[in-house]
Amino acid sequence: MPANVNAFKQKLLSGQQQFGCWVGMADSYAAEISATAGFDWLLIDGEHAPNDLRSILRQLQIISASNSHPIVRLPASETYMIKQVLDAGAQTLLIPMVESAEQATALVEATRYPPKGVRGVGAALARASSFNAITDYLTTADEQICLLVQIESKAGVDALDEILAVEGVDGAFIGPADLAADLGRLGEHDAEDMLENTNTILRKICASGKAAGILSMNENAIAQALEAGATYIGVGIDVMLFASAMRKLASSPTKPD
Repeated sequence: MPANVNAFKQKLLSGQQQFGCWVGMADSYAAEISATAGFDWLLIDGEHAPNDLRSILRQLQIISASNSHPIVRLPASETYMIKQVLDAGAQTLLIPMVESAEQATALVEATRYPPKGVRGVGAALARASSFNAITDYLTTADEQICLLVQIESKAGVDALDEILAVEGVDGAFIGPADLAADLGRLGEHDAEDMLENTNTILRKICASGKAAGILSMNENAIAQALEAGATYIGVGIDVMLFASAMRKLASSPTKPD
């Protein structure tokens, strides 16, 4: 029996657009609500949300049971962290602050078993192999892993061609807020000239044959990103959606006494 097919990766390879939402509440109940919404993918954020391995695991279990594909963003590009979340069942990873081909190569190796990589062989006791019920997991898992690298600094943009040339990198995801900050434009990522810069980067990613992605809650920015060729687009963040709805209700003149 082979590893479970990564439908998200298959759709990326075929150029299908997929829309998703950030899941940052670090809570399985909130993740379950998000999983009923109908997004193509949901990103469990381990970088800016207070998640640990156990909370990521629980959210993976919940989202995997829905029609939304779970993506895990780790806080850093540490090999041991990659090993843990892959064993927990994640098949798609987003790694922040990738700035060189050497770093990208190390990430690919961390997601592959020897001899192609350095992923530790412990699948027999892991959820990823259904606790060894997937008998061919070790020989089939590599091809179902989807590795997305996050480009969010000038260094990353400068090294983009070399990063995209690394075999095993499936896509590049622009972090517009961090990129704008690194370019001296903190908080100005939706300025028209910054959007033009972002769209130029998206086109370069697409021209390389890799999938291009971005997160934005600005309708104009989303439309431009789609026109530039982005195929996986984050259009919301659960924390911000919840906070906005709560504040709107609290300030409503018709709220109950």
